[in-house]
Amino acid sequence: MTIEKYTMGIGDRFGHQGEAQLGALEKANRFGVSVIPVWNKSFREHSIIGTTPADTRIEADAAVKALGWGKSYYVDADHIGIKNVDGFMEHSDFFTLDVADYIGEPADDRDIQAFIRANEKYIGELRIPAIDSVFQVTRQDLVQIGGIFLGAVKEAGRIYRHIVKNKKTPFVTEVSMDESERPQTPMEMFFILSAIASEGIPAQTIAPKFSGRFNKGVDYVGDVEQFSKEFEQDLAVIQFAIQEFGLPESLKLSVHSGSDKFSIYGPIHRAIQKFDAGLHLKTAGTTWLEELIGLAVAGGDGLKIAKDVYTASLKKFDELCKPYATVIDIDPAKLPAVETANNWDGDTFTRTLRHNLSDPVYNLHFRQLLHVGYKVAAQMGDRFTDALKKNKAVIAENVTENIFERHVKPIFVGNG
Repeated sequence: MTIEKYTMGIGDRFGHQGEAQLGALEKANRFGVSVIPVWNKSFREHSIIGTTPADTRIEADAAVKALGWGKSYYVDADHIGIKNVDGFMEHSDFFTLDVADYIGEPADDRDIQAFIRANEKYIGELRIPAIDSVFQVTRQDLVQIGGIFLGAVKEAGRIYRHIVKNKKTPFVTEVSMDESERPQTPMEMFFILSAIASEGIPAQTIAPKFSGRFNKGVDYVGDVEQFSKEFEQDLAVIQFAIQEFGLPESLKLSVHSGSDKFSIYGPIHRAIQKFDAGLHLKTAGTTWLEELIGLAVAGGDGLKIAKDVYTASLKKFDELCKPYATVIDIDPAKLPAVETANNWDGDTFTRTLRHNLSDPVYNLHFRQLLHVGYKVAAQMGDRFTDALKKNKAVIAENVTENIFERHVKPIFVGNG
């Protein structure tokens, strides 16, 4: 199974917005750009919502049928490990092997020595086409890189071979190292790809940790120029590594927590055009936030539900934020009081939540808390899902506009 050039992970917490999400990618077709949907949902999200991987497959198949989508599409076993992959085996054809927790775990000394022997020809000046600077590689660099990353690559190999053994149909493999303590440099990326190739993993996407903060549902925090340089170098490394190590021609970068990173969308677009490179952009909670926005716009009980989600989220602040501590930055002092939020009309709630950087009412702390507050909505049960059904039209309009106008257009189409 060969993945297409442009793909987009479209996470849907509650599984009601498949058609609205796909509608955004249909709009891209009208601009002559093909962006293939990948419905992604992690084991953690399934556990919190009370769904199963089968539900994601059902949603994807139903959306494709309803809209008459004639292109490929995928269902991603998102951020899986050896302990939970089996539940996704039947229903997924895209597997994100999350091995970030194994970065820094010691590999067997024999494996380290084999890694060094395989790469010692690069000791000295490593020149990669399309990169102006020259990487100076020492034996100690190989020892250090092997020591940090080889254990993670070995674990990815273990998961990959387990999938191959138990799944009889083709699938796409992504290796994910984004949820780690520090960014991987382009030189490290080169040798990580060398190890992936040696491990026999036909990776088609790789998700490194980039410099800067990729907080959930809000804009990129960091040096945009530094990111742009790093991103372009990673693209150059991938193109060189494909030829150097015999990796799949379709191998491309995957940007996790990619939703709402508006300040780097321009650099990403220019880079993939410059290198004629593919891209996988992964989004998740942004659709759930558009559901809240749609409910607030609808008013009445929809607005009341949105306010109740915020009230409960504020009360459960520590419980909700702890699992996402590395990817959120919330200042509790800048969160509106419950009494204040409960007095808002639908327009004020919407403007406070919607990611419009030019709106002085927008509150990124409020948005981040609600981003991780989907557990509260799940605990509402039928009250929440019935409201999604009742207000389907207004929610769908917001979901489609958000994905196309704020994500697909600036990254894949370009703003002209």
